[in-house]
Amino acid sequence: MFVDRIKVFAQGGNGGRGCVSFRREKFVPKGGPDGGDGGKGGDVILSADSHTDNLTNLFYESLIKAKNGGHGMGKKMHGRGAVPKVVKVPVGTMVYAAPQEVSNASSLQLIVDLTSDGQEFILCAGGKGGKGNVHFKSARNRAPVQYSEGEEGEQGHFLLELHTIADVGLIGYPNAGKSTLLGKLSAARPKVAAYPFTTLHPHVGVLEFSEYRRATVADIPGLIEGAHRNVGLGHDFLRHITRCRLFLFVVDVAGSEGRNPIEDLQNLRREIDLYDARLSTRPWCVVANKMDLPGAPENLDALRKRFSSTEIVDVSAQSGEGMQRLKKRLENWLQIPEANAAETKLVASLD
Repeated sequence: MFVDRIKVFAQGGNGGRGCVSFRREKFVPKGGPDGGDGGKGGDVILSADSHTDNLTNLFYESLIKAKNGGHGMGKKMHGRGAVPKVVKVPVGTMVYAAPQEVSNASSLQLIVDLTSDGQEFILCAGGKGGKGNVHFKSARNRAPVQYSEGEEGEQGHFLLELHTIADVGLIGYPNAGKSTLLGKLSAARPKVAAYPFTTLHPHVGVLEFSEYRRATVADIPGLIEGAHRNVGLGHDFLRHITRCRLFLFVVDVAGSEGRNPIEDLQNLRREIDLYDARLSTRPWCVVANKMDLPGAPENLDALRKRFSSTEIVDVSAQSGEGMQRLKKRLENWLQIPEANAAETKLVASLD
């Protein structure tokens, strides 16, 4: 099961209460108050982890509670502070404050965007411990019996939404060959079948370049016309391309599904623009796939005439023809510096 959007309730631990105690020792008849303070409640911490690929763990634990702090004790002993509750989430998780009656992320307040491996965020802080009676003594109150309860931990409803982090996003209609292409370019093994919407969630593969450089490529579920209005997989698809540096529009240049490749590309570009106009300014190129099928060369010529200013790489993902050429072009397009090579390790494969 793949979960990339979930609502949770989180609550930090309550602080322990203070203690009312008096020193009682031989030969010390009036030892005075010695009640200790309560311990701090545990924090609820979100930790971005590159080895976590989705939010499935929160599907089974949508109620996240940290432990309470220990109560204070005599001899001025403080209660034990609770251990933080650390929840691992994928890199690229966005956290929104979500009142119980609201479910639309567009109207929610973004709290944090976890974009790097190891990044941590305290979602709900634990409450402070209460004061023991030792804090209430005075010249007029030599034997206080007052103490304070620990503070309650922070709590609230939150919406967690995963936005896939990858250098390159493969965009195309269902059955355009995106999954096959990803399998040829990397070691990823997404499901491949001869029916639409085989890919139901993103898959990320790692491309190995020369001099130990690498990049990540995301296979996004198929896009259809009206996706910006949430038709088909809709926003379940579109939000996963918002972080990609480069868009590769994969087109069935042979028209094997009965569609026109020029119209396909125009529709894909329009859907991207209608969803978020800022995405239209990202660098993009075209992969003309299925060149091994009849009619592909003629359609490729027409496609190049229509989009003369756009670089188009013709390949056959099924036979592997043109894969090395495409891989080399990707390396040039991305221009990945050696210093950034380690940064690409932040994203694990999304299976």
